[in-house]
Amino acid sequence: MERLQEKLGYRFADRTLLATALTHPSFGSDHRVAHYQRLEFLGDAVLELVVSEYLYRALPDVPEGTLTRMRAHTVREEALFQAAQRLELGRLVRLSVGEERTGGREKPSILADVAEAVFAAVYLDGGMEAARRVILASLGNLLNIRSLSDCLDEKSRLQEELQKRGAMPRYVFLSCEGPAHAPKFRYRVLEGETLLGEGEGASKQLAQQAAAKNALQKLGANHCG
Repeated sequence: MERLQEKLGYRFADRTLLATALTHPSFGSDHRVAHYQRLEFLGDAVLELVVSEYLYRALPDVPEGTLTRMRAHTVREEALFQAAQRLELGRLVRLSVGEERTGGREKPSILADVAEAVFAAVYLDGGMEAARRVILASLGNLLNIRSLSDCLDEKSRLQEELQKRGAMPRYVFLSCEGPAHAPKFRYRVLEGETLLGEGEGASKQLAQQAAAKNALQKLGANHCG
């Protein structure tokens, strides 16, 4: 645990919290000791708050929907698994014999849970500021704004893609059908005179987003959600 504390950049006053965070329920049941599930519950909330605040401050002009996608992208199991691997949590987690035999130390679901539990342990031991420092450092490049660019809304993402080759998207209104209370707009998006995609939606903005998404799919560009 000394090495883990060095990697975290945080030293525990109450090391039993860290021991609990590293204890799988199977081990806890076999040995009648506390395990990480309650800490995981708390860590999930602390993690979301830290990431939400970071994105809110780092991206003042990005709308709520995009921030939500970015947060989900950052706190997903795969991202936490990567953070756990960097912290080498797999070699430290206490497992039952059965869980050990089935490769528990390498399971993304277990290591993601352990990462959240460790974040909660830091929060309980050292407070919010300590937890914030540890979480942001542990996530590392996963919070790099460039790495989150795929989570921009489709129109922004398409504009970014086209700007790479010196072009800009142009949206053209095609039609509006349906009753006034439930209109259906249709737009196409062009690069110069080249058709990139078409889409429809309940508003002009949604139709343009749908057209951009269709264009991104045809271009083979990744997009979030």
